[in-house]
Amino acid sequence: MKEFPIPLVALGPGTHAEEESLDYLPMPKDMDTYRAPMLPEPEELDGLDRARAALRQVLDLLDRGAHGLVPLGTLASRETQIVNQVLGEGEASAIVQLGAAGLEVRVQESVFAGVWRLMTWRREAGGEAVWVDDAIEVGPVPSLFAATAAEDVWAEAPRWQGALPPNVQNAPLLVEEIRDQVVRWQPGQPPHVVNLTLLPVTPEDIGFLDHLLGTGRVLMLSRGYGNCRISNTRLPNCWRVVYYNSMDKVILNTVEVVDMPEVAMAAPEDLRDSHDRLREVMAYLEGA
Repeated sequence: MKEFPIPLVALGPGTHAEEESLDYLPMPKDMDTYRAPMLPEPEELDGLDRARAALRQVLDLLDRGAHGLVPLGTLASRETQIVNQVLGEGEASAIVQLGAAGLEVRVQESVFAGVWRLMTWRREAGGEAVWVDDAIEVGPVPSLFAATAAEDVWAEAPRWQGALPPNVQNAPLLVEEIRDQVVRWQPGQPPHVVNLTLLPVTPEDIGFLDHLLGTGRVLMLSRGYGNCRISNTRLPNCWRVVYYNSMDKVILNTVEVVDMPEVAMAAPEDLRDSHDRLREVMAYLEGA
């Protein structure tokens, strides 16, 4: 009998001893879910007609599926407090630097997805923040994000001259791919996603890429499942989207060429849920 040319090896569970265990990054474990707001007692609602009227405008926008703004700047302190109590704080927040007179807009999604609170502050010379304006915006995402990103676009993107920095290897090719996709992208197209996590890139590559894409004035954090940090670059329709686990370790690092990253927006079904939930709240507030 001839010798078998391939050694026979027993296969199956338990037949191999693993010398090293696989080391996976831990995935997020906690997920934010809707929590009904703590509503005021009926006797606390006397004299708060303007607060109820503002919330009724929000419900009307949700009912019509419209994108709109409800100003709150004229509400008295007690009226604003009731609005705060009803809206609460959801999973997404953002800061947008307006660049004019030290203004910044602090955005907080309410517990009703797609209902956003926009508070404008001015930074004084001594560093103190002074409140300027307050409003509620209803829609998948505040319109300020896209408007500011459009203003941030470079008239002409910079080009690297000379030798590459040490340990920069694949970033120049990635930058060219992204710029090509930016030029060819049209509204309505699916996003073009460059997954940096799966590519052979060094930390220096990431820094070089971010330098040539630029950093804009929109910074958003979504905490639905782990953390997701979204920021605009200075190329049109180009965003940096980075996901972190609950230990703040990067688990997914991407560049998205799209008008607005999907993770930044409230989905249509979320807006419908917000309408139903706010309608129940308004029934209580107006009945009281």
